[in-house]
Amino acid sequence: MEPRMVGPGPYRATRLWNEIIELFRAGMPLRKHRCRFKSYERCFKASEAVECLHELLGSNQNFGPEVTRDQTVKLLKKFLKNHVIEDIKGRWGKEDFEDDGHLYRFPPSSPLKSYPKKPSCGKEVIQFPDWNEPRAGPSQEHIPVKSVAMNSEMWYKRHSIAIGEVPACKLVFRRELTQTNIEEIWKSMTLSRLQKVLGLDSLDDVLDTKLVNSKHIVQNVYNVNKQGIVTLEDKSKELPHWILSAMKCLANWPSCSDVKQPTYSGFERDVFKTIVDYFGQMKEPLLTFHFFDIFVSVLGLLQKPSKAVEALQISCLLLPPENRKRLQLLVRMMARISLNQDLPRLSESVRTRTLMVQAFSRCILCSKDEIDLDELLAAKLVSFLMDNYQEILSVPSALKSSIEDHVVHLQRVQIKYAGADSDATLPPPSFCHQITTGKFEYQRATGSQEPLAALLEEIVMNKEISVKDKKKKLKQFQKTYPEVYRERFPSPETEAMLFPEKTKQKPPILMWALKKPFQPFHRTRSFRM
Repeated sequence: MEPRMVGPGPYRATRLWNEIIELFRAGMPLRKHRCRFKSYERCFKASEAVECLHELLGSNQNFGPEVTRDQTVKLLKKFLKNHVIEDIKGRWGKEDFEDDGHLYRFPPSSPLKSYPKKPSCGKEVIQFPDWNEPRAGPSQEHIPVKSVAMNSEMWYKRHSIAIGEVPACKLVFRRELTQTNIEEIWKSMTLSRLQKVLGLDSLDDVLDTKLVNSKHIVQNVYNVNKQGIVTLEDKSKELPHWILSAMKCLANWPSCSDVKQPTYSGFERDVFKTIVDYFGQMKEPLLTFHFFDIFVSVLGLLQKPSKAVEALQISCLLLPPENRKRLQLLVRMMARISLNQDLPRLSESVRTRTLMVQAFSRCILCSKDEIDLDELLAAKLVSFLMDNYQEILSVPSALKSSIEDHVVHLQRVQIKYAGADSDATLPPPSFCHQITTGKFEYQRATGSQEPLAALLEEIVMNKEISVKDKKKKLKQFQKTYPEVYRERFPSPETEAMLFPEKTKQKPPILMWALKKPFQPFHRTRSFRM
């Protein structure tokens, strides 16, 4: 069985648990072992299980090489507790697994976890004011609006560039947006973008949207300092000064500004332990219990780093401002310590980066209910956070611009023409489906030419306009819609029948016209007297 990337979606931790069990059962070598003068078929040593599972997790793209041997042992303890494995005497249910030579085996079938059924929380419907309702005031109530009847005359006036008459219109003022309206717009568009990035049909199975506080989103976007760190309105929720000093000391080592240089060996380890103890005693992780599923879902996008960064950017906007600020300061300190070559080693046996992940992953992400893979998932997320913290913990500029543009659009004064049922600037959504070329041609002919043909006939039959105006309109129509005009007047003769020429009366014959026409003078013979 080949490992596969488990993408975002509901119950991702459960799906990963089931996949790891199947991979472990398929990949663990089983041999004959002897213990206390007795042979046991198809079993394995505890150390062999640790070696195999550690290699399996390290090569699995859902977890990666950051997984330590100690974390692998903890996972095997959970395997023993959940009867994924049992000792050679069939005992299980206790987490007494150790990395030693004890023998274990697989039961006939390892139990896979079923997907829990979450109670339906219902979709939250965000109420917005009626944007088309005019603002209260006498000036809006008494604006005269001329009713428009769409006859041939009005059609010509609206479409003729020569005449250029503008139909009657009025200004429509949007109802003024309150701060609550703006916050709800931020919440709605932020969650919509998060759902799109995750590629989910709905967020209902990974996030209870009722628990998302719209005020938190707005504060995390606008209440920031020059470094992009959140500024809190309630100063009582700030980190204690002594913890901030300790974090700055290690982050900026050896140039500590708030703490004097130590004189004893191991000072930096004592400072680090103080920071670990403070964050370890928190009752809830920084990413909160409510958002555990959404952050685990984001881990399914790590094959597409740009998508994962955007999803984490948006998800971190949902946090309470005090949590977001602590996360920003903590992850920045962790990243700087990991890259600081001047800082003495904080552990003799563990690399500094691995130590950072092990020490702080649980205070950043964990589940309220015990989930067997939460430590591995948290370690994966924290590693990605450390590598991309500057982008992830900044405000997503594209999302901010789109929401601000939308709010400005809703506040803008609109022009509404008389006879229009809806606002021209905000067309109602339309839905379409694909049709054949023949059906399209038929709809085009019947849907557009028939009303134009009726309009042409109305112009032809209108006896209230002069012949000169009628010819002018027909000429304009012929120029704009030649096909429709050709259907009505296929030949010049049919067009001439519309304007028959009047018969001219012949003038009366005059008497002088009957006389001989003037003849030229003929020279004759002259007589001389």
